[in-house]
Amino acid sequence: MRSVDRSFDDLFKGFGTIPIQIVRESRKWTGSRMDFSFNAKVGIVSTPIKGFVDVTDRDVTVDADLGWLERLFPVKQTRAALEGRVKGLLT
Repeated sequence: MRSVDRSFDDLFKGFGTIPIQIVRESRKWTGSRMDFSFNAKVGIVSTPIKGFVDVTDRDVTVDADLGWLERLFPVKQTRAALEGRVKGLLT
């Protein structure tokens, strides 16, 4: 949980060559679940992102609504990028 909290911003900073700025971030832990929301800013436009992270002894589950960013990034590419970043937190 500490690793997720400490490195949360890095999870969503960018995919591929498109940098994403995180603004108006909110996160709240309830037990081992962190609910979050923020605006992802790409250039002059932004979109709200919201979701949760569940942490157990064996798994980290991230569920996020990426707003219009889902149209920019293929689902498989986004999932693979997030999985790689979460695995990097756990090593």
